[in-house]
Amino acid sequence: MEIRIAHSPDSDDAFMFYGLAAEKVEAGPYRFTHRLEDIESLNQKALRGEYEVTAISIHAYAYVSDRYALLSSGASMGERYGPMVVARAPLGGIRGRTIAVPGKMTTAYLALRLFEPDFSAVVLPFDRIMAAVQAEEVDGGLLIHEGQLTYAREGLCKEVDLGVWWHDTTGLPLPLGGNAIRRDLGAERIAEISTLLRRSIQYGLDHRADALAHAQSYARGLQPAEADTFVGMYVNARTLDYGDDGRRAVQMLLDRAHESGLVPHRVPVEFV
Repeated sequence: MEIRIAHSPDSDDAFMFYGLAAEKVEAGPYRFTHRLEDIESLNQKALRGEYEVTAISIHAYAYVSDRYALLSSGASMGERYGPMVVARAPLGGIRGRTIAVPGKMTTAYLALRLFEPDFSAVVLPFDRIMAAVQAEEVDGGLLIHEGQLTYAREGLCKEVDLGVWWHDTTGLPLPLGGNAIRRDLGAERIAEISTLLRRSIQYGLDHRADALAHAQSYARGLQPAEADTFVGMYVNARTLDYGDDGRRAVQMLLDRAHESGLVPHRVPVEFV
């Protein structure tokens, strides 16, 4: 049975799925094909249920929970770090500012709205945001992916780190993304596929050098040591399992989003 796994073309996702992509993990009755697209595109396609398994922003999960469940493995969580707003010079706050964002279904955008509701968002591809800030097209930019490590050498300064803010506010890690699986696959297949994806993550962690070599081609300008750091930020023990506090963080984030009017209904999160 073919199972399409959709994820972003980033070093952390490449590391996570190395075991399956390189056929290091026995896939049993399944044939996995990998579809690589930016996270906001995947969020939009999840609304249509396009892929059997997909990386998804936790924000977007609020809109697809009837069709998808969150897999217990595959989380990207910020442990006192995460998406950040950068600018050419300190802004003294983002209230009333124009901020480039990588998509309105991303968790980064949701967290920024929770942090400060009053700003004007300009949606740009995530890899165009730093250039837009440098060109003074916007006051600041909301960075995800590798930009969190490289903004300073591009001459930009950090205005706020949303992972730090969230931890200071809640004492919890900031849940950014996860892997979701379509419910119509049925309980037996969901359990089998969940086990295989977890094995792929474990294989990468157990064979770090090989998995990093595979991931380096997706690192978009990061030096090997930087790619190692970035992968370590978002593929770790929490990626194998959210943990109790990680699960609480997901529910709290979506509850606060609903209470703030940023998602239309409360979402009881189901992990499988």
